[in-house]
Amino acid sequence: MLDIGVNLDHSSYLKDLNAFREQYQQAEVEGIICIASNLEEAQKLVTTCSPYPDMHYTFGCHPHHASTWQDSHTKVLLETFKTDSKAIAVGEMGLDFNRNYSTPNEQIYAFEAQLTIASQANKPVYLHERDAFAELTQRLAQAHLPRQGVIHCFTGDKDQLRTYLDLGLYVGITGWLLDERRNQALVEAVKYLPLDRVMLETDAPYLLPRNIRPRPKRNHPKFLQYIAQGVADVKHVSLVDVINAANRNTHALFF
Repeated sequence: MLDIGVNLDHSSYLKDLNAFREQYQQAEVEGIICIASNLEEAQKLVTTCSPYPDMHYTFGCHPHHASTWQDSHTKVLLETFKTDSKAIAVGEMGLDFNRNYSTPNEQIYAFEAQLTIASQANKPVYLHERDAFAELTQRLAQAHLPRQGVIHCFTGDKDQLRTYLDLGLYVGITGWLLDERRNQALVEAVKYLPLDRVMLETDAPYLLPRNIRPRPKRNHPKFLQYIAQGVADVKHVSLVDVINAANRNTHALFF
């Protein structure tokens, strides 16, 4: 399995990366994609992941940090994608009009800049969206990206899913699918999600699947199979079918 969404900056991971890696490998997770939220974190990922051939990362600016985006960052990202094979997607990028840690205008500016970078670098986009669906999808439709990308941690409904699929995106499914308190729309959407578009991610250390017993303190890539099984259960297919499809999709987009 491949976990396309890990927030590696958590102290519980960083204090012993070798043990962290051994744990997910023992759970048959062969590799992880670590998420950068801004350029400072991205530069740290370059150093942290460099000794590990199975750790790759995104490179970009999350909408929460869009106020820190500078025009000079375009050159940094383009050079990184040209020279660093571990940097495999632009992001985490997108729009988040829920909390507005950066203003909508700042978010749109950084988002459009990173769409241009993705086009010039021929890299997929790693997308975040919250309460900005119409704005984000309209701008994506106008971007004509060569590689498309993935909507990270999708939690929307069937109609939103159809729009993302029509845009050519893959869809990242997390432990949200296993949260009976709020997963109803997502369960219905996943029923219509084709296997050739599904990707699996823990978003660790967040979104711990609620059916793990005994309940751990935090999420971890080693729990990825719980999510794969959740997708299999909703779609009434085998676990092997889900894992194989997600692996093919992840390799097709990122590698």
